[in-house]
Amino acid sequence: MSAHRTRISGSFIGRAFAAFGAAVHASNAVENHRQPAKRDLDVLGIDPKAFDKIAM
Repeated sequence: MSAHRTRISGSFIGRAFAAFGAAVHASNAVENHRQPAKRDLDVLGIDPKAFDKIAM
């Protein structure tokens, strides 16, 4: 039972760190007037094609 619980919380923590890292990368790209990486936008749940419509 505890192994299952550890796997669930580890998975949650991993996703949280991935989302935070993607947010940092995407915000740095926007600050530097560059297109964020598709991978970072996907992690954040943002459609890259929709993001292309935003004028930077």
